[in-house]
Amino acid sequence: MATWQCIKQCGACCHLDPEERPDIYEYLLPDELELYLSMVGEGGWCVNLDRETRECKIYAHRPRFCRVEPEVFEDMYGIPPEELNDFAIECCRQQIEAVYGWRSLELLRFDKAVGI
Repeated sequence: MATWQCIKQCGACCHLDPEERPDIYEYLLPDELELYLSMVGEGGWCVNLDRETRECKIYAHRPRFCRVEPEVFEDMYGIPPEELNDFAIECCRQQIEAVYGWRSLELLRFDKAVGI
C-alpha cells in the first residue's frame, strides 16, 4: 500500500500562486488568507522557501495550511482522517506534476518514496 510522505527538496507545494489555486478563498479563514497572500513572492513561490535548497525556512513554525495533518485536512477540506493518506498522495502528485511536469525527477522521487 502506498503511504504518503513529504519528500525533501521538492517544494512543489510552496508554489502558492493564487491564480492557480482559486479555491483558497473557500477553505482559508480570513486571517489565514491574508497570511497566505503575504507569503506569495516572485513567480508565485513562497517567500519562506529557500529556492537553492528547496527547503522551508520556517518549517517548524509553518502555518496550519502548510501542514499535512489529519485534523487540518478534516477541518479545511472535510477529508476524514482515514482518507487522508490517499487524498494527500493524489494532491501531491497533481501539484508536483503541475509545477515540475509529469516526467519530472520530483514526481519520480515522490512515487518511489510513497510506494507507487
